[in-house]
Amino acid sequence: MPVIVVANPKGGVGKSTLSTNLAGYLASQGKSVMLGDVDRQQSAATWLGLRPATANPIRAWDTGADLRVRPPKGTTHVVLDTPAGLHGKRLDEVLKIATRVLVPLQPSIFDIHATHDFLRRLADHKESHKGAHKLEVGIVGMRSRDGTISADHLKAFLGTQEFPVLTHLRDTQNYIHLAAQGLTLWDVAPSRVERDLEQWQPLIAWLSD
Repeated sequence: MPVIVVANPKGGVGKSTLSTNLAGYLASQGKSVMLGDVDRQQSAATWLGLRPATANPIRAWDTGADLRVRPPKGTTHVVLDTPAGLHGKRLDEVLKIATRVLVPLQPSIFDIHATHDFLRRLADHKESHKGAHKLEVGIVGMRSRDGTISADHLKAFLGTQEFPVLTHLRDTQNYIHLAAQGLTLWDVAPSRVERDLEQWQPLIAWLSD
């Protein structure tokens, strides 16, 4: 079962935005999706509570009699939204079950420096588990604005990384307005979010590889 982990130790980089819209895309394709929230702030869980009953279904964890959480029966795809500060044993536990890791990164010098060591940790994990556990890692630029100095800094940094930069998602109010209703880009008329859907195409292609 594909388990897609959205992770970055830096807070406020767009993990929940990426997680919820990723789950929304998979649900729009008829997948049985669970959006797991392991972030203390429970942003994704709050979003699920806002999601209309008429929208493509996305489920949360099931809690058994033993109080352990697990994907609901019939789940085909899992998306995990992770907390800021994820490192050490907690990171290792998440990576053991992940098939893909998406690292959202904003064009901020603070975010870039905070993410550098995390990407190195992912590279070390991938190398040490080569052959035993296939893990694909991709980077997504968040809230990008072409032509800005910060965007140029981000692109320069990403050019030094071994992991592929899948796409850059623009800074737009569309994500904010949709999130407030428990919705994603795939829950509204494509004409309303055409430019955003185009930016998602390379990420979708990567998920299909």
